[in-house]
Amino acid sequence: MDIAVVDDEKVIREQLREMIENQKPDCNAACFSSGEELLAAAKPFDIIFLDIQMDGMNGIEAAKEVRETNTDTVLIFITGIKEYVFEALDIYAFHYLLKPVTKQKFTEVFEEALKEAGLRHMRRNRQLFINTRNRGITIDADKILYIESVSRKVKIHTMQEIVEAYAALGELERQLGGSFYRCHRGYLVNMAHIREYKSDCITLTGGDTVYLTKKKYGEFVNTYMWYLQNGGAFSV
Repeated sequence: MDIAVVDDEKVIREQLREMIENQKPDCNAACFSSGEELLAAAKPFDIIFLDIQMDGMNGIEAAKEVRETNTDTVLIFITGIKEYVFEALDIYAFHYLLKPVTKQKFTEVFEEALKEAGLRHMRRNRQLFINTRNRGITIDADKILYIESVSRKVKIHTMQEIVEAYAALGELERQLGGSFYRCHRGYLVNMAHIREYKSDCITLTGGDTVYLTKKKYGEFVNTYMWYLQNGGAFSV
C-alpha cells in the first residue's frame, strides 16, 4: 500500500512516517514538503496525510487536485486549527488529525484508513462478465458510466465503448452493488462518474445525460451524499 505524508514541517513528516512504519511495516511511505511536490510526483496513493496550512498551495487546494484524478484516495487532513476541518470535509476527507498528533489517535485513525483503502481497492477491481451475441467479455465496473435498458437488451456505456447484451437491468444492479444507483426504470448509473444532477436528470463523465425519476429525487440525493461522504465506499 502506498502512503503519502505531506507537511511543510520536517518534524511532523518524520513523526508520521515513523508511526506509519511502526504500525504497518510493509507500507511504502513517501514524504513531501508541499502540495506542489505531492502533485509533481504524479503517483496515485492509497492514503494521503495532508497538512491544511502550508506555504504556497495549501492542503485544501492540493486535495482538490488529487480528487480530479483519483476519487479513491483516502484523505486524512492534519491541522492545528479545528475550524479548517469543516472546509476539508467538503472534499470528502475520510478523517482528520489535530496537531499535536498523539500516537493513540494516529493509531485509531490509521487503522480505519487501512480498512477503508482495502475496501476501495476491492471495489475498484470488481468486474462484470457479459455474454453478447458474438463473444463473452469482462468489464471493469469502475469503467462503466451507466447502463441503459432497451427492450430485452441492455446497453452498457463504458469509458471506451458501448456493449450490447441480453440481460435484465435488475440482475446487473444486484451484481454491481451499492455504488450503482437505479435512477429510472431504464437506467443504472455509476455514482463514481456523476458530474452533476438536476431534479429530472443526471449528467455523467463525458457529458451523457440520463433521466432521474422525479419521485426518486430525494432518495437519490440522500444516497449520493452518503456515497460521497464515505469516500465512495459501498459494500458489494
